[in-house]
Amino acid sequence: MDGSSPPGATRITGVDLARGVALIGMVATHVYPAFTDTESGHPAISPAFTLAAGRSAAAFAVLAGVALVLSTRRRTAGQAQLSVFLRALGTGAIGLALAYADSGIAVILAYYALLFVLALPLLKAPVPALLTTAVLAMAVIPVISQFVRDDLPASDLSSPTFAALGEPGPLLAKLTLTGVYPALAWLGYLCVGMAVAHADLRSRAVAVRLLAGGLALAVVASGTSWLLLGPLGGGDHLADPARVPGVGAMPQGWFIDSGLYGATPTDTAWWLAVDTPHSTTPFDLAHTTGTALALLGLALLGAHVPLTRPLAALGGMTLTFYALHVVIMSTDVLPVDPTRSYGLQLLVALTAATAWQATGRRGPAEAAVSVLPRAARLLHSPRRPGLGLGQRT
Repeated sequence: MDGSSPPGATRITGVDLARGVALIGMVATHVYPAFTDTESGHPAISPAFTLAAGRSAAAFAVLAGVALVLSTRRRTAGQAQLSVFLRALGTGAIGLALAYADSGIAVILAYYALLFVLALPLLKAPVPALLTTAVLAMAVIPVISQFVRDDLPASDLSSPTFAALGEPGPLLAKLTLTGVYPALAWLGYLCVGMAVAHADLRSRAVAVRLLAGGLALAVVASGTSWLLLGPLGGGDHLADPARVPGVGAMPQGWFIDSGLYGATPTDTAWWLAVDTPHSTTPFDLAHTTGTALALLGLALLGAHVPLTRPLAALGGMTLTFYALHVVIMSTDVLPVDPTRSYGLQLLVALTAATAWQATGRRGPAEAAVSVLPRAARLLHSPRRPGLGLGQRT
């Protein structure tokens, strides 16, 4: 979520633009209900969920991987690892604090913090190693999770707070496998982004390949899921109603359409064939990786369009606006109507981000999580000989 890179000419506007789009998509899924016409017995999935559910959060994770490499590429492995670890502490602390807000949002930041820690050994890894790790995380971890989750501490949909630190076992199980954004599988998103960051993201050819390749991956993943569940009969093995930990029993179609909560039911391995949002199956992970890459490619191609600048400004400080969004969603100051609420939040965010960008400063939350890394760099930077406290270079 944190853009990580300092403001200035080194930033790649298309990456910020993609983050801005991902943020407004995530906000939409928080503001709008999953279904429309729920009283009819045959509710329709809302447009916000159709477009953004699962895809926005995945895009953030992929783009976080891009930012990790771009922000540490000029540092040694030790410097990069220390900087990312300290930034993870700051991000995690904000996430644990935000969980106290009664917003109804599954706060993602504690999971992100663990993701950054898991990525520490990979910061200087070559692209083949990153892609291999991504494939293993997306293809193997969901299968293992399917068979071990019943033996792990039961999880719910609540966001972890500082109090959860007193029970490290259940907290670790939640953050890695049983929670809404299971970090072991989501490490695949981060590794894909890290691999992409090694390409020339200022190249139009690279942007086109990301767009085309991402769309192809998304279509193939969804098409394969449809084939397994439909013509090959896998859907007949899925319980209806389906029972999901922390949620209870609901019609199977509701889960398939609107999304799960980080993991599939464990009654049959056929659940691993679904590609429904936040199911963390190989097909869900592949599909949302594809849409994230396509979004990045499209954003890189459109970054020069003046109308996209407010979105890019928003993408440069997504941690700040995500935190503000969570807080304000816990209050009663927003309009009850979802469209008015969403429009108001979007207008304020784009206007404030554009104005803040003109100052040339990091966003407030981005600056906060950079305090420890900056202090560590100052403490470890070599002092130039012959300079006293009162001397200047």
